[in-house]
Amino acid sequence: MYLYEAAALGAATLWAMTGLIAASPAQHLGAIAFSCVRMVVVTMMLCAWVFVTTGWGSVGDGHLIPLALSGFIGIFMGDTALFLTMNRLGPRRTAMLFSLNAPMSVILGWLILNEKLEGLQILGIVLTFLGVLLAIRFGKRKSQLHKWENIRGPLWIGVAYGLIAALSQSIGSLIARPVMETGVDPVAASSIRVGIAAAGLLLLMQLPFSWAKPAGKLTLPIFSMVALSGFLAMGLGMTLILFALSGGEVGIVATLSATTPAIMLPMMWWRTKEVPAVGAWAGAALVIGGSALLFAS
Repeated sequence: MYLYEAAALGAATLWAMTGLIAASPAQHLGAIAFSCVRMVVVTMMLCAWVFVTTGWGSVGDGHLIPLALSGFIGIFMGDTALFLTMNRLGPRRTAMLFSLNAPMSVILGWLILNEKLEGLQILGIVLTFLGVLLAIRFGKRKSQLHKWENIRGPLWIGVAYGLIAALSQSIGSLIARPVMETGVDPVAASSIRVGIAAAGLLLLMQLPFSWAKPAGKLTLPIFSMVALSGFLAMGLGMTLILFALSGGEVGIVATLSATTPAIMLPMMWWRTKEVPAVGAWAGAALVIGGSALLFAS
């Protein structure tokens, strides 16, 4: 009876899991190298699936440029900034900051597409931003010593990366939306977007700068973790969301898929053996409540 809702929660759970799985390899390889390996692996997975299902026929010539631009901004810029955030702020704060892509999408839709902004949506935007601020400012107790709760470098730089990641995701989705409304196969569209991101990252790694080079060696265990995170997040996770949207109400699906920051907290509790601070729980609750209001109308 609640199959589509369960799929949306399953996607949120997978995204929470991949945040924890990706933390160590992203720190080991560096954000650029980690994102590059992940995108190459996911591109191969998606292209193999589209080849088997013959989904390429749904993609027309007029779709290529907007999908490529969407992939460059939403995935190349967005995912790179996301893992730069994770390496500085850890998975919990990164998940909270990335959740801002929902209110950013609503605001951009209002500014660019002239979509109507309801009173409940304005309240949802305010609550979501407050939840993120609360979780970042009061989300850690002094007794928490795990490395995932450490802040590396100035806090404002990590927050800036997180905001860039969320905004890039929102813009990328906004660009792709008109294309997806024409009936393009979602997996085929994703393969183009991810492929553009992979190509961009491969080119970026050729630059003669230390930040563009791997910080550590790509061992088999590290590669396995990178591939697993890509498969769970962009393979299974996105498939579950597409399935949920195929039969569930958009508002409910969007709200349930926004529960990732809250689902991550008990996982971090289990993984780090440290109870998350009250501020972290309260911030996650505000984000979920704000997301629910965003899609209530």
